[in-house]
Amino acid sequence: MVISFITSLTAPVLRCALKVEHFLTGKFIVQKIGRYYCFAPVKILNKEVPTIMKLDTPEFKSIFTPELQVLGDLFQKHGFELRIAGGAVRDLLMNKTPHDLDFATTATPNEMKEMFTEENIRMINMQGEKHGTITPRINDKENFEVTTLRIDVLTDGRHAEVEFTTDWQLDANRRDLTINSMFLGLDGTVYDYFSGYDDLLNKKVVFVGDPNTRIQEDYLRILRYFRFYGRIAKDPNSHDAKTLEAIKNNAEGLQRISGERIWSELRKILEGNFAESLLKIMLELHIGPFIGLPENPNIEELTKVCSRKLEGLRGISVISALLKKPEEVMTFHARCKLSAFERDLALFLVEHREDKISDIAVRPYQRIVVSSKMKTSDIFEFVLEVLRYRGDQLLLEEFSEWKVPRFPVTGNQLKERGVPSGKTLGLVLQQLKEYWIEKDFTPTVEELLLQLPEVLSRLGIDVKTK
Repeated sequence: MVISFITSLTAPVLRCALKVEHFLTGKFIVQKIGRYYCFAPVKILNKEVPTIMKLDTPEFKSIFTPELQVLGDLFQKHGFELRIAGGAVRDLLMNKTPHDLDFATTATPNEMKEMFTEENIRMINMQGEKHGTITPRINDKENFEVTTLRIDVLTDGRHAEVEFTTDWQLDANRRDLTINSMFLGLDGTVYDYFSGYDDLLNKKVVFVGDPNTRIQEDYLRILRYFRFYGRIAKDPNSHDAKTLEAIKNNAEGLQRISGERIWSELRKILEGNFAESLLKIMLELHIGPFIGLPENPNIEELTKVCSRKLEGLRGISVISALLKKPEEVMTFHARCKLSAFERDLALFLVEHREDKISDIAVRPYQRIVVSSKMKTSDIFEFVLEVLRYRGDQLLLEEFSEWKVPRFPVTGNQLKERGVPSGKTLGLVLQQLKEYWIEKDFTPTVEELLLQLPEVLSRLGIDVKTK
């Protein structure tokens, strides 16, 4: 458990803290926030407010819908500051249009509710209020999540008790990575308290302040570090040794994180840059057992799969390379709460990823599709993924162009010819289907029924004709 803010200080320090908002003491700054006092290294909390630039890019201009303009005008009218926060700022600085906009404000939730009520603005999803988030819906067209600046008073590695503040720097100080701790005013001013822009330019992924502290506030930040490394870094092996040491020392904390949150981050790592390298580093840091991976994962298979460098391979397919048998798939599923599709795909990959011997290379995969009892679209996609996984590009192209034919014979047609129901009927259908497959799916229903006497004889089935 990490306690960022405390109420018990030595008497001299307390007397001083009661007189001023913040002061320096040795290598630390102590700042009074409400009834709490925050210790932070001097290098983390700077007294200046660094406004590093003013954005005027096409990407920045593109976010200004009429609804956002209304939102900004409302906060300005009522005397509260509103800034874009977190990942959207990072994306805009990378000349990318953000998918989502998160906002931070000096207004408390109650002040926002009063403001929106007065202005006849509807608010939705009030569950976020306990975390300081109010969601107004402007012009009955666009929703905006606006969160009050806050500090983490008490954290347990998953959740935090928060207290609201009007200090932008303290809110930035509680965020995970420097590249995610910047703010952007609606006038284009970029506020950067921890050199996040420099780290972005240098393609470095750095925790805000002490890595141990940041990780222990929320252990999911271990995986977020690797996810953003895959998005930002220029090569796979430029990790800071102190950061990796902190991750290794805190890996066990991932046990406290829900499987859904684990998989959400891990999937993005696996589908991003440097997936193989990042996954191997994570395993070296003993993260594997805490996210559902076996003690002795199949590293050789992972190396082989990643060397093929095929585009579009799913994250679950990459992780499946580490799993040797179905039992390991189910253990990973139990930990990470995969979707039914992902679970079944992982099981399918483990079963079918080895070579299949056939005179016609595509035929075994066609047989899988037409013989499966699964939904045709799902099993077809499973086979496509196996071929991507195997790196069989030509076979992948051939199979993807194949139109799945419909087996022309029905059970009723066989019953009409005296074939008994149940297991016997299934065996006969399967034999006819094998003949149909071997003949490249061309035999008609009449041609297949002509094979019925031979099939019945081979199976030793006597049929009484009507």
